[in-house]
Amino acid sequence: MILKSIEEIGKIRESALVVSQTLGMLASEIKPGITSLFLDNLAETFILDNLCKPGFKGYNGFPNTLCISINEQVVHGIPNNNPLKDGDIVSIDCGVIKDGFYGDHAYTFKVGDVGKEAENLLKITKESLYIGIKSLIPGNNVGDIGNSIQNFISKHDYGIVKELVGHGLGRNLHEDPEIPNYGEKGKGALLKEGLVVAIEPMINLGTEKVNQLDDGWTIVTLDGKPSAHFEHNIAIIEGKPEILSTFKYIYEALGIESDEEDKFKSYFD
Repeated sequence: MILKSIEEIGKIRESALVVSQTLGMLASEIKPGITSLFLDNLAETFILDNLCKPGFKGYNGFPNTLCISINEQVVHGIPNNNPLKDGDIVSIDCGVIKDGFYGDHAYTFKVGDVGKEAENLLKITKESLYIGIKSLIPGNNVGDIGNSIQNFISKHDYGIVKELVGHGLGRNLHEDPEIPNYGEKGKGALLKEGLVVAIEPMINLGTEKVNQLDDGWTIVTLDGKPSAHFEHNIAIIEGKPEILSTFKYIYEALGIESDEEDKFKSYFD
């Protein structure tokens, strides 16, 4: 566990905000007929124009700037030339390096009318993210975060992906501690002031079980049902969780009003 100074947290926030702006820029481009590779190229140009580096491209050999995962794809989808279709749900995970620090978060978008089942899955998955964030306070343990998410999701009979987890964040994209979306209260690493993490529930409409495709990257649900993925970067500052990333640029692009982040903002805003 690498605890960060307030100056270092500020740099992570700057990187996270470029990711947030990238996702906001993409939000108005996501529509039927657009390809995920088109979105990937837009994002790479935007990140470079902002004097940052794509955080994922080349990471362990990953070939693109964005992970774009559609419908039954959970995470790590590789952008391609297949057009998006009305009714798709599209998880876009983006990473940026600025001044040596990473930002890394994700949002699952709707393409047209996705239907009630998918709407509910997206709503509940995003709510579980903020429930997990509430547990990020000094004196709690990593298990408290996962336990709060698990208890909430279990009420809705969705599958929680267990093979993939959140993580610490800083000069490295993945740092200790790992942050599972399930767990036991009081178990795992002790949460401390200055910790920065990415919390990222990956929730399936059906089974929790997943498989990896032959491309070596894309993770899919075993039953072919859709999966949702939302991710924020959060720091513990003055004993409270402070969200460093934001979905406000997405909401501005889509005309959505939301106060969901307000209770987790104070130090930098």
